[in-house]
Amino acid sequence: MSCTKETHTVFVTGKVARIGKIQHDVFMLQILYPATSFESLPTPGQFFMLKAIPSTVLLCRPISVYCSEFLKDGIAKVSFLILKKGQGTKELCSLEEGQEVALLGPVGNSFPQPESNPSCIIGGGIGVAPVAGFAQTLNKQSYDFFACFRSGSYGLENIEPNKLIVTTEDGSCGLKGILPDVLTAKVLSENKYGCVYACGPEAMLAYVKKICKEANIQCYLSMERRMACGVGACLGCTIPTTQGNKRCCKDGPVFPAEIINFPEKKVVVASKEKTSAVDLSVEIAGVKFANPVIAASGTFGYGSEYSCLINVNQLGGICSKGLTLEERQGNQGIRLQETPSGIINSIGLENPGIPHFISNELPAMMQLDAVTIANLSGSTVETYVQGAKLLAQTDVPMIELNISCPNVKAGGMTFGLVPEAAAEVTAAVCNAASNKPIVVKLSPNAPDVIAVAHAVRKAGAKAISLINTVQALSIDIEQGKPIFANVKAGLSGPAIKPLALRLVYDLVQSINALPEQERIPVIGLGGISCWQDAVEFIMAGATAIQVGTATFANPFCMNEIVLGLKAFMERKGYSTINEFRGIAHL
Repeated sequence: MSCTKETHTVFVTGKVARIGKIQHDVFMLQILYPATSFESLPTPGQFFMLKAIPSTVLLCRPISVYCSEFLKDGIAKVSFLILKKGQGTKELCSLEEGQEVALLGPVGNSFPQPESNPSCIIGGGIGVAPVAGFAQTLNKQSYDFFACFRSGSYGLENIEPNKLIVTTEDGSCGLKGILPDVLTAKVLSENKYGCVYACGPEAMLAYVKKICKEANIQCYLSMERRMACGVGACLGCTIPTTQGNKRCCKDGPVFPAEIINFPEKKVVVASKEKTSAVDLSVEIAGVKFANPVIAASGTFGYGSEYSCLINVNQLGGICSKGLTLEERQGNQGIRLQETPSGIINSIGLENPGIPHFISNELPAMMQLDAVTIANLSGSTVETYVQGAKLLAQTDVPMIELNISCPNVKAGGMTFGLVPEAAAEVTAAVCNAASNKPIVVKLSPNAPDVIAVAHAVRKAGAKAISLINTVQALSIDIEQGKPIFANVKAGLSGPAIKPLALRLVYDLVQSINALPEQERIPVIGLGGISCWQDAVEFIMAGATAIQVGTATFANPFCMNEIVLGLKAFMERKGYSTINEFRGIAHL
């Protein structure tokens, strides 16, 4: 039996004909789009690449076809069952009737028709959609249908099986249990199925392949992968098979089960019993934070600015604005430029100077529950040292040494690009403020960030924060010149998160190779905007995280991250941050 089908793929704008919530986070979306004829309709197993118009996401999302019909006047209606999971599907599920949708498709191959009856059809969760659509093309009662859900059921209204067996993990519908409770190799053999068709979670599909092999029954599986193009060009959706890598979009998504190589899953287990109380506290260089969420320097003022909006006492710490010995007015001209998923800033370390900070801003910061961190910058080693001496005489518990700001012509990032210069200024500041733990904030723009990190560690740094902004450029195309007076400026926001995460991961791995007494903690930052981002950085090895640009978009962001971390730990059974810190290192 062949899984192939030649179709006319189009990239068009469709309109929402109907949308409705079916159950929990599952929605039915019906879209009208131009189609040449009945023959151009998708067939069961195929999918479309969908994206809401407008959208905040870059890529279309692959969504399997539930059913379709040719109307008249060159219009087709295609229906999808969509699980609201990430931002892309959230936008699709939030559409209203008449709104536009970008569609690319139909793409992929189809389920082959059975050569003998009866057939066995299996759907797990949202994977019910394509197999239910396929079932509607088969003769009535020529198949048995097994549908497995966590809770409730959906997508089964239009099928007419000989037997319908529904399982739910919570027992809310059908039989309480999972697929192995109702379908085994023995059941397959006893029912003398001619072929098995399945779509659902990968673990379920691996089980289906196993029992079909034991029963010696042909099986076809509809697979799912993340993809960028949907037409076979990007190679992001490959599936390992006995015949080499196969593209899920072009060679699939329907594959003969016997060729698929399912990887062995590594399961990370937390504590055996979930705990009702979790401890979010972390310790950095002897300073205890109530939780690992710290407001990044330059984005939160001195704490008082946002106190009218949020409860700043719920944060673990607050880094002050970048401070210099002398008062600074910052850079001239344009200072901010919005970019896709971020901003470029050229503020230029505007601040009132350290003496003014000590007399005016610091007392109020020290009254907060969040740990106060003074961010120290300078133009020369001497000004760094003089500033450090002044801060050493205060009660501020920690100093963050900024040798990574890209928005000043003298000092800043200049010191953080090469190990020797970074070590020199770090040693000088550590000596000048020997009573304070020094955290060194590093630049991602250094040719060898890891080498710089070890240089400052050897020079006395008690922790490292990574990364500062990425040097960037923006051009005014009407005037034909750079937007910023300093030409280059610093990019921050979600766009830099993968880069920041990689650098934190690499640095922690390098530090962990040292003898335990030589290791120092890493504070991760760069593009963190939600609790999931924070968990990623902690699993990469960060002891704490800092949040900056995300606060501009959502002032409640950091409070939400604290609550999200707590809920995540309760759900996973973690009692402390250390239980999952660094677990992503293989």
